[in-house]
This record gives sequence, structure tokens and C-alpha cells, in this order.
Amino acid sequence: MGDEHPGGNKPADRNDRGMNIDSALVRELAELLSETGLTEIEVEDGTRKIKVARNVTVAAPAPAYAPAPAGPPPAAVAAGAAPAPAAAPVVDAGAVRSPMVGTVYLTPDPSAPPFVSIGQTVKAGDTLVIVEAMKVMNPITATGAGTVTAILVENAQPVEFDQPLVVVS
Repeated sequence: MGDEHPGGNKPADRNDRGMNIDSALVRELAELLSETGLTEIEVEDGTRKIKVARNVTVAAPAPAYAPAPAGPPPAAVAAGAAPAPAAAPVVDAGAVRSPMVGTVYLTPDPSAPPFVSIGQTVKAGDTLVIVEAMKVMNPITATGAGTVTAILVENAQPVEFDQPLVVVS
């Protein structure tokens, strides 16, 4: 009983009537998971089967965009470089955001004109884009009246939850 772990389990690398674990193969499969972004790999060799999986937390997806800095970096000021215009205030004010993860479409079908264009006036309830999720087309509508000042996505682009799509001000 001295070789057993608490609960009666034998060590994983032991070969007493159990599977001989190839730790190098397991490590290689784990590296492959990391490199490819997969969550699970299973390898079968005759009667031997090895499955390597990793848990992926999806509760708080990282946004696909970064907020613009409040001002130019100190090096740019010292070098006399002109600061880039800050886009964050425009995006935050009046941005219509994606309510889901999916693929955004700017037109109802490939041969049709876009739902909206920059400079177009819209009213509450007008369709701005469509987000396809799980084969369902979900119209994303304007929450209020205004003018489309920016379209922040491209047709057929994948979008994340809460990603800004169109700015109406």
C-alpha cells in the first residue's frame, strides 16, 4: 500500500497492469493545443488512446479593439510629432454595439446596397447591419434618430459581444 496515492490511485507513470504514459507525447500535444488555439486533442494508437484538453474561460471575452490613449506618448511630444486624432470619444458616443458574437453583414444580400452609409440619416428602429449567429440573421437597429458618422466594421467580418459596429450621432 506504500506506493498508492490517497484514495487508492496508482501514480500515472506507473506500468503495473495500466497504460504506459508517454509524457513527451502528452507535452507535445499540450504544446499543439496552445499553438493552434484548440481546446482538445485526442490521439488513438491501437488500444491506446490519449486525450489532452484544456479549459477555456469564455465568461469575459477580450474586446477586439483598444481604447485610444488620452494623449500622445511622452516620446512623441518630445520629438514634436503631431498626436493622432483620438477616436475613442466618437466611438463611445452613439456607438451601436453588437449584442452577440457572430458575423456582421452590411447588406441584406451580396447584390444589394448597404443598409446604411456614412452621412445617412436614420431613425430609431432602422436596420443598420445584420449579425449572423448560429445560422440566424439578427438585425441590429438604431436605438435613436441621428446621422451615421462611422461604420466601424467591414462586411462579413467576425464580431465580438459588445463590439462597436456603427456610430449614430
